[in-house]
Amino acid sequence: MDLKKLNETPSWEWPEDADKRLFEILADDQADASDRILAVELAGDCSVINDELVDLLLSILQVKDASEELRCTAAIALGPVLDCADMDGFDDPEDVPISEKTFRKIQESFRRLYRDAAVPGNVRRRILEASVRAPQDWHQDAIRAAYAGDDEDWRLTAVFAMRWVRGFDKQILEALESSNREIHYQAVCAAGNWQVDAAWSHVSGLITAQVPDRSLLLAAIDAVAGIRPQEAAAILMDLTDSDDEEIVEAAHEAMAMAGALSSDKFDDDDGYVY
Repeated sequence: MDLKKLNETPSWEWPEDADKRLFEILADDQADASDRILAVELAGDCSVINDELVDLLLSILQVKDASEELRCTAAIALGPVLDCADMDGFDDPEDVPISEKTFRKIQESFRRLYRDAAVPGNVRRRILEASVRAPQDWHQDAIRAAYAGDDEDWRLTAVFAMRWVRGFDKQILEALESSNREIHYQAVCAAGNWQVDAAWSHVSGLITAQVPDRSLLLAAIDAVAGIRPQEAAAILMDLTDSDDEEIVEAAHEAMAMAGALSSDKFDDDDGYVY
């Protein structure tokens, strides 16, 4: 199987035996290193992942002699299926590509490996980033510890994790002022996801100033719809005339989302807004 071609093909067009072919490459520890890394990335796609591939990815993650890059990639590859399983649940087994037993196995393995000081720091960072896609009680303390340190990489991981785990509004607001571009970006995403109202001025300011950092601008466009949906359209309207088609599309999608969120809210007889 040509992995490069597979990577360039939408996953819904992959051959029916793609999972088996990926399994063969992953199981071959003599395969080309770059091929195995790409195969790991592809194996995490929810169109192919299954219990057998999960077991293999977990085994790769735990091989002490494997490269950090391969182990990190294996951890990240398990994030999407955790998210899918956590969101859809297991009432209908056909909705999730893995079993509930395998879902719990991933969570337990991640927790154990994260707490193992012998696991390289970069691998532990990726484990935290992947595991928060299905939040657990231990994540709160892990995120606090990662954010409190002086290591910028760990702080970046912490702010990324704040997008998935609630309860960090104060830290998100602090991270919005970071000079680290990636931390700033993740903080904008987190502020939008948790509708952090105190972040409105900062995030909307990125849009009105039309910051040159395109990825940051796109994140801000998405975030304002979540933070103050009733005011988002006025902020976003000017962007619909942009020469950048992606920005125009993002603005239209954000306005549609803001409209949907606004329509979900109404005043009851006591004046409360829902």
